[in-house]
Amino acid sequence: MPSRPYKDFVIYGCFVLNRLVAELGIDLYQDRLEEKLERILADRTASLSKEEVKREIRSNHVMTNKVIDALVKDGLVAITAEEGRYRISITKAGVFHIRKYNEFYRRIYEEQIRDHYRFRPPPYWLRE
Repeated sequence: MPSRPYKDFVIYGCFVLNRLVAELGIDLYQDRLEEKLERILADRTASLSKEEVKREIRSNHVMTNKVIDALVKDGLVAITAEEGRYRISITKAGVFHIRKYNEFYRRIYEEQIRDHYRFRPPPYWLRE
């Protein structure tokens, strides 16, 4: 029996998407977000490097690439190259996905989330 709960692509993707939303500095549950989102995404340049994603999910390079590839495949994030470095940013679909499924992820992956944030404060979406 493993001493730490297993984390899969889904929960890692949840961590990355929520971090990207936090980088945007928006309230995910604000009224009329649908109407404002195009402008918010155009006006703000919130993104993460692959290294920042790796630190957020606290995993190795291979898992980081797999998580990013899965998020890109699902259309939840976009990758751009800037000065020879990759930047990962959330898409409109990614914002709506995490808004819709945060509570679901929170219930299903409670043990994994608690383990992931045991040594640092939880993000805003996890606080009660």
